[in-house]
Amino acid sequence: MALVTTTEMFKKAYHGGYAVGAFNVNNMEIVQAITEACREEKAPVILQVSKGARAYANHTYLVKLVEAAVIECPEIPIALHLDHGDSFETCKACIDGGFTSVMIDASSKPFAENIEITRKVVEYAHDHGVVVEAELGALAGIEDEVNVSADNAHYTRPEEVEEFVSKTGCDSLAIAIGTSHGAYKFKPGTKPQLRFDILEEVSRRLPEFPIVLHGSSSVPKEYVDMVNAYGGAMPGAVGVPEEQLRHAAQLSVCKINIDSDLRLAMTGTIRKFFAEHPEKFDPREYLKPARANIKELVRHKLVDVLGCSGKA
Repeated sequence: MALVTTTEMFKKAYHGGYAVGAFNVNNMEIVQAITEACREEKAPVILQVSKGARAYANHTYLVKLVEAAVIECPEIPIALHLDHGDSFETCKACIDGGFTSVMIDASSKPFAENIEITRKVVEYAHDHGVVVEAELGALAGIEDEVNVSADNAHYTRPEEVEEFVSKTGCDSLAIAIGTSHGAYKFKPGTKPQLRFDILEEVSRRLPEFPIVLHGSSSVPKEYVDMVNAYGGAMPGAVGVPEEQLRHAAQLSVCKINIDSDLRLAMTGTIRKFFAEHPEKFDPREYLKPARANIKELVRHKLVDVLGCSGKA
């Protein structure tokens, strides 16, 4: 099976009451862990590459890693997606370079300018058989190249979504309902709560249209504790409750982005390995358990959070 777009993935997810996991990838071990878990669980998957990942690992290396995953896991549909493309030029480079889906994030721009930029990307992408995710609303937090202060964050306005989708022709829409980028999404001691009223109103206005949630890592406490126990300093790292993500997936959310969780699993595992084996230096020795823990974390997300196990 070749790389696919997200069109059929989202159609099945919307009517099946589940979401497809979108996992950010930076290196071989992360790609392997994600796709091996998806193959074993028979789950579709979106492998995402951010602007920061392209700068770190090189566009060509990342594309070839994903193409290798397609060869190794021919039973499952895999889409290659640009996460938070910040310009037409970045989106064009990915479209021309083998991606099957791109996100243009012009959410920081005024409404009319967001429409103009998004429509330009959509026209080019559709001419090349690629689908486009756009964004309305602004999530707070820091993740790779995305850095939005709390003062500049704002919820998606449901009264704008119909005009935006109609005028841009985008294929899916990322909305802001209380998630945020990074590992510090909510203050310790507070009760995290997503704005399902906004999601439901957006869904009413855009029936059968795929909605996307960014900043949706749950920040597993076991890995936060592991990082802190072995020399880290991550006090107050709190993520989105998994039961709320599962509820979102049962509504109109067809794609849920997961990033920080995988990084925490890798970092915590490596910190623990070196604390227990200070004499070791071979990267294969510490990356192997890190890959294994990422794989089990992804499996948990597929089964218990996204609900997409067995949906390939």
